Amino acid sequence: MVEQLKIIEPLTNPTTYGVNALDAFDVVIPSMPGQVNQQSGIVSILSSDSLDETVERLKDLLQSKGITLFSLVDHSGEAEKVGMKMPPTKLLIFGSPKGGTPLMLAAPSIAIDLPLKILVWEDTEGKVRLSFNSSDYLARRHGIPQDLLKNIAAVGTLVDQAAK
Repeated sequence: MVEQLKIIEPLTNPTTYGVNALDAFDVVIPSMPGQVNQQSGIVSILSSDSLDETVERLKDLLQSKGITLFSLVDHSGEAEKVGMKMPPTKLLIFGSPKGGTPLMLAAPSIAIDLPLKILVWEDTEGKVRLSFNSSDYLARRHGIPQDLLKNIAAVGTLVDQAAK
């Protein structure tokens, strides 16, 4: 397994090794927490609490780290206003110009995926999930240099902390 781990970096981040970002491919390690949709790059993790408790925990985490919460979109609440019903679904849109600006300078197309987002939603079984775009997916999609990946990688840590 250790030998296999050594090849993950070159395969998932080829630009670091002088190869075109479009030559990257996903490496799936079954023991990783959460589920990653390899096509879309979306990671989903189960929360141990209710949707509202999970959203509040995320808001508190963002505030404690000095990250701006630009918007909280209550999709299910808005649906209800027009007479439609959907499971509880909220989207947090957040970020930091200090982290995002260098990314947009290096890879302008990433502006379409910034600010970062975390979707908190209830599935058909009533379980609460947190979903977000994987930083590796965003790096490949936009050709983000390896040294700037840390600017968006923290979203996974936030989700892990909020899911507990």
